[in-house]
Amino acid sequence: MPGKVNPTQCESLSMVCCQVMGNNVAVTLGGMNGHFQLNVYKPLIIRNVLHSMQMLSDGCNSFVKNCLVGIQANEKMIKHYLQNSLMLVTALNPHIGYEKAAEIAKGAHKKGKSLKEVALELGYMEEENFDRVVRPELMVKPSPYLRKDFASCGSLDGFASEKVSEKKSY
Repeated sequence: MPGKVNPTQCESLSMVCCQVMGNNVAVTLGGMNGHFQLNVYKPLIIRNVLHSMQMLSDGCNSFVKNCLVGIQANEKMIKHYLQNSLMLVTALNPHIGYEKAAEIAKGAHKKGKSLKEVALELGYMEEENFDRVVRPELMVKPSPYLRKDFASCGSLDGFASEKVSEKKSY
C-alpha cells in the first residue's frame, strides 16, 4: 500500500506470537497425554518447541532490522499529548475534590482546552498550584519521592496538610 511505513512488521510479530501460543497448547497437550515413562508425543513436542524458537528468532530479527532501527520519538508531539491528556485530572481529585475535578475534565473535553486552562478559568486552582499538583512523571509508577513533594506544600489551598513518612511506599 502506498504510504504505509512498516506497520506490517508489528502485525507480523503479532502473528508469530499467535502461532507460538498455538504451539504451546500443542506442547502442553502432548506433555499431558504421555503415559508412563514413554511419551509418544515427544516428536510433536520437539517439533513445536523448535518451530517456536525459530519463528521468534526470525520475527525479532526482522522487526529490529525493518522497523526498530532508526525509529525516533517525536518528543514534541508526545509532550503535547501528555500535557493535554484528560487522565491528568486524577491528580487534582485529592486537592479540589471529585466534583470540581470532574467539572474541569468535562469542560476541557467539551471546549477542546487543556485541564490547566479550564481549572484557571473556573478559578479552582492557581497556576503554580496546578503545576505543583499535576506532574505526570509522578503518576506513572510508584515512586519514593511522590509524597515528599506534596508534604512540603503544607497549608496551600487545596493541598493535603498531612506529612507522609519517606519510608512509606505508594
